[in-house]
Amino acid sequence: MSAPTATPPTQGQGVHPPRSRFSRAPGARREERAGWILTLPFLGLFLIFTAWPVIQSVFFSFTDIRNRDLRTPFSVDFVGFDQYLKAFSDPIFQKAAFNTAYFVVVGVPLTLTVALAAAVALNSGISRFRGIFRLGFYTPVITSIVAVAVVWRFLLHPDSGLVNTALAWIGVDGPNWLGSTTWAMPSLIAMATWRNFGTAMIIFLAGLQSVPVQLHEAAAIDGANAWQRFTNVTLPILRPTILFVSVTTAIGYLQFFEEPFVMTDGGPLNSTISASMYTYQQFSFGNYGYAAALSYLIFVVIAIVTAVQFRFLSERDN
Repeated sequence: MSAPTATPPTQGQGVHPPRSRFSRAPGARREERAGWILTLPFLGLFLIFTAWPVIQSVFFSFTDIRNRDLRTPFSVDFVGFDQYLKAFSDPIFQKAAFNTAYFVVVGVPLTLTVALAAAVALNSGISRFRGIFRLGFYTPVITSIVAVAVVWRFLLHPDSGLVNTALAWIGVDGPNWLGSTTWAMPSLIAMATWRNFGTAMIIFLAGLQSVPVQLHEAAAIDGANAWQRFTNVTLPILRPTILFVSVTTAIGYLQFFEEPFVMTDGGPLNSTISASMYTYQQFSFGNYGYAAALSYLIFVVIAIVTAVQFRFLSERDN
C-alpha cells in the first residue's frame, strides 16, 4: 500500500508567505525610529562641538591662518604641507620633540616598573593595612596636577626645599633641581612617575589576582624559585595587562604638558619644553595653522607608538 502524498496547503489554511529579510515588524520599525530620535540630540552636539572643530582644524593645518584671520577663516591662503615641513626645520620644536621622547622613553618603563613592584607587594608581601597602602599609593592620581606640581616646586627648591635639606643632613650639596639643564627633566620624570603609578598599580593588582595559584604551586614543585615563577608564570599571563598599561601611559606621557608648564615654564633653556607645550605656545601666539599642524604631528606619533606597542606586546598565537 503506497503512502499518501501530502497536498500543498491552500491559502485558506492560514499559511503566510515568507517575510523578506529586509522587512521588519511594525514594532521594530517604531523602536528604531525612537532610537534615532533619542540619539539626535547627541549627534547634533557631537557634530557641532567635536566633528566640525576637528574638520576645521585639519583644514587650518594646511593654511597660514592667524588670529587676524578669524573673521574670514575661509579666505586664508592654502599652503599645503608647508606648516608640517616647517615643524621639521623648527629648532625649538625639534628640542621639544627630543624632550618628549626623553620623557616617554625613561618615564614609561620607570612608571610601569614602580607600579608593578607596588602591585606585587600589595598582592603578596603586604598583608596588614593593605587598603591603607592602596589608598595612599592611589591618592596622587586623584589630586590636581597643578597642586602636585606646586608642592613639588617647594620640595625641589634649591635653598629651602625638603629634598636639599635632607641631603644636607648627610653632607650632600643638592643641585638646583628645576634650574639645571641636567636635572630639570629627571625631576619632572620623578614627579610624573610618583603621580601616575597608582593607576597602573591598581590595574596590575587586578591582573595579579587573576593568575591561577595552581600554576605557581606546580612551578614551585618543579623547583622554580620566586623570581623564576614571576618571570615564567606571572609575566606571560600579565602580558595583556602590561600592553594596556603601557599604551595608556605612553599616550598620556606623549602629551605631557602640565608638569613643565607649572614647574619650569619649559626652561631652563628649553630643556623641559614639550611638544604639547610648544603647540600651546604657538596657539597662544595666534599661529593657528602652525599649531594645528603640530597637533596632528603629535597625533601621528601617538598612533605610531601605539601600533609599535601592539606589535611587540600583544599576544601571539603559538
